[in-house]
Amino acid sequence: MAYLDDLFSLSGRTALVTGGSSGIGKAIARALARAGASVVIVARREAERKAAVDELTAAGAEAGGVSGDLSTREGIRAAAEAAAAVYGEPDILVNSAGINLRPPLSELTEDVWDRTMAVNLEAPFLLGQRFGPGMAERGFGRIIHVTSQQAHRAFVQSGAYGVSKGALESLARSQAEAWSPYGVTVNTLVPGFVMTPLNVRLSSDPARVAELAARTMTGRNGLAEDFEGAAVFLASRASAYVTGQAIFVDGGLSVH
Repeated sequence: MAYLDDLFSLSGRTALVTGGSSGIGKAIARALARAGASVVIVARREAERKAAVDELTAAGAEAGGVSGDLSTREGIRAAAEAAAAVYGEPDILVNSAGINLRPPLSELTEDVWDRTMAVNLEAPFLLGQRFGPGMAERGFGRIIHVTSQQAHRAFVQSGAYGVSKGALESLARSQAEAWSPYGVTVNTLVPGFVMTPLNVRLSSDPARVAELAARTMTGRNGLAEDFEGAAVFLASRASAYVTGQAIFVDGGLSVH
């Protein structure tokens, strides 16, 4: 057990998790905290953010939360500085916040495009620019982006959402190229269909839920907690030689 503790422990590390108040982000924040990290949740909704932080602190974890409007550059920068003020500069950055607006392409407005790119792509870019160089200077860093199957293939009106997630995976590779020589790994987690608030449009259709489950190799759709182990691995020293990769956590959906 001492070996495993040393390999996967996040004790003494600080993590910033955007979108950490619900869904996959919340599960990742919980996992990083249980592995020993001090966690700062950045989320827009105050009640959900407070509940997530309270849950972590009640379990004995070091956790804090800051309000974050990731739809504007000013909001992104303000959230970054507020988060860094809680426990100091983060060693681990998890970009899980996202919006899922998918009108048919012929009805896609510039406003929807701009909002999608701001939250799903520009926020991870600007947060990386803010914290990546510092991680490199200190010789350790982990950046984890949560992307989508639609980064790799188009279905159910991918629209701007699919474009933003595809670009996010390219961003991860560019960040890995820039900073991995200095101890900073950058990877993406690629979910399948996961029963979270972000997927409420599909999860409210039982027939569609069953159809998607049948397309996996495990025979079920994903749960937020399915990402805990992968997140701890990618955040720990165990993943020191894994960078620029897209790790599929999808029950085999992508290859079935």
